[in-house]
Amino acid sequence: MRLLLDESLPRRLKQELSSHEVVTVPEMGWAAKSNGELLSLAEGQFQVFLTADQGLQFQVNLSRAEISIVVLAAHSNRFEDLKPLISQVLAALESIQPVDVVRVAA
Repeated sequence: MRLLLDESLPRRLKQELSSHEVVTVPEMGWAAKSNGELLSLAEGQFQVFLTADQGLQFQVNLSRAEISIVVLAAHSNRFEDLKPLISQVLAALESIQPVDVVRVAA
């Protein structure tokens, strides 16, 4: 599965998700894009957008999104706080459906 890792998440998470093709927002040249623009750019190129942005669903009309979203919720966005969520993220990716929004929390 092709995943887009938001700039709000540490790049080191790519290593933990190595069973998938993971590209970061900065690697795509999309840093500092608004969430709506970012999702529009990602549609058709990625199956899932991974983010720590808890307010994404309130900032963007997700009913029009054509990409699935996994929101990681931890004490902070530091790698050490997010790494324990990886097994839940991988499980969510196994069953995620197109345009699902899944929250993975500690």
